[in-house]
Amino acid sequence: MQDTTKITPPVVDDRNAWRYGFTPQAEIWNGRLAMIGFLAAVLIELFSGQGFLHYWGIM
Repeated sequence: MQDTTKITPPVVDDRNAWRYGFTPQAEIWNGRLAMIGFLAAVLIELFSGQGFLHYWGIM
């Protein structure tokens, strides 16, 4: 008797895919963009010598 069962690897979604909604891919992109924004705010404060809100004239 011959076994004809095929073993297939699990389907792996592309983590870097641009997906909308509450998906793991969207949360990964959300975290990446938040890190870029936070770094930008810190760099503005370091190089301008004033706070982020003062730099943009909000306060």
